[in-house]
Amino acid sequence: MSDKDPAAPNAQAPDKALLEMLVCPVTRTPLRYDAEAHELVSEAAKLAYPIRDGIPIMLPEEARPLEA
Repeated sequence: MSDKDPAAPNAQAPDKALLEMLVCPVTRTPLRYDAEAHELVSEAAKLAYPIRDGIPIMLPEEARPLEA
């Protein structure tokens, strides 16, 4: 039996080195990892990029707009 939460099957944090290399494709500013939402957040662009199957989806059209 697995200790993982079935509601979040692949909710592991991205590698620290990967996070340091990634920037927002819109603003080219650093991203913040939101562990609760399992997203990479660009405060400058007001966008949250999803992480699916451990892979950050860095496409602006896939990003979720942040609420004001």
